[in-house]
Amino acid sequence: MSPERAGQVAVVTDSTAYLPDELIARYRIRVVPIHVVIGGVSGDEGVEVKPADVARALRDRRTDVTTSRATPEDFSRAYRELLDQGAHAVVSVHMSGKLSGTVEAAELAAAEFGGRVVVLDSTSAGMGLGFPVLSGAQAAASGASVAEVRETVERAIRRTTIYFYVDTLEFLRRGGRIGAAEALLGTALAVKPILHIADGQVMLKEKVRTAGRALARLEVLVLAAAGDAEVDVSVHHLDCPDRAHAFAERLRERLPRLHKLHTSEVGAAVGAHVGPGVIAAVVYRRDHP
Repeated sequence: MSPERAGQVAVVTDSTAYLPDELIARYRIRVVPIHVVIGGVSGDEGVEVKPADVARALRDRRTDVTTSRATPEDFSRAYRELLDQGAHAVVSVHMSGKLSGTVEAAELAAAEFGGRVVVLDSTSAGMGLGFPVLSGAQAAASGASVAEVRETVERAIRRTTIYFYVDTLEFLRRGGRIGAAEALLGTALAVKPILHIADGQVMLKEKVRTAGRALARLEVLVLAAAGDAEVDVSVHHLDCPDRAHAFAERLRERLPRLHKLHTSEVGAAVGAHVGPGVIAAVVYRRDHP
């Protein structure tokens, strides 16, 4: 990669990607934080509000927890700084527009820059967003053009699948993120649901009676999503590190072509809607169409 090509395309995402800090630093990914409000006090996700803060507030049940998108001004500031620092274009990739207004805020900001900022909807969240962002940033670091970076991100979106287990649908119901699973309300709180994100929305995949059976079924779904592909997998959790570690180790033993496995706690913005006890698995198929 020639010096002239390095850094020509900057990659931006929001704080719901939950990428490891080391990868953010290595590929110079700009992260714009979502705002989380706990008990009426607003803070930036990952900066002023940590996962433990949200888990504690949700378990308390007396403290309101809400989220709000990053503003167009937040994105405009980030884009301007990157372009002023020498980037000739920006590719900005964000959480599903059906789950958050963040991608809309990014689009409003991008309109100020005369086509130099491309905004993409990942149709996902967590590392369902993070894997496409990372793929785009790796392409940009290798000197890819803005069109090539965009194509890389869009291909990664198609190759990424996310399933997750929640202890209760209560928090998704409160936040209005339950999508087509809304039909379960009134009865679903008695089951252990496995959900997925399809067409950018939270959808019910299966209903299971116990947490143990749900996690066993989640494992099977991950194996099926991986198929015979070489895969990267990310396991997310909120306030249940032992459960997440045990689940990740079972995947490590059973995935024949596992390339990399990440385990991380979801941040405050997603945690506020899924609640403590969530286990999510994101599968990125590295070598499939």
